[in-house]
Amino acid sequence: MHELTITRNIVAIVSEHAQGAKVKRVLLEIGQLSAIMSDAVHFCFDVCSQGTVLAEAKLEIIEIPGLGKCCQCGMEIPLMQPFGKCLCGSTQLNLIAGEELKIKEIEVE
Repeated sequence: MHELTITRNIVAIVSEHAQGAKVKRVLLEIGQLSAIMSDAVHFCFDVCSQGTVLAEAKLEIIEIPGLGKCCQCGMEIPLMQPFGKCLCGSTQLNLIAGEELKIKEIEVE
């Protein structure tokens, strides 16, 4: 479960930026194509934040849908997996959204 390692790193980064202040809220963006399960991050966050300045913080996650751009015709198409087929028939797609993992906002007291 790589979400545990990812969540530990998120807690460490947020703790460092908080500089000892109590964290009230953390907002993450997680792409649907990132292979990171939001439910697992929520569970791990509760465990990893215990005994830190994030102990009582609320974790909010925005899931970013997958989006690809066709290399042949330039059309943007929604993706449920990191590959697909454009309406023009091309399978050559550039991923332009959905692989994100960002700490978007931190709210401290």
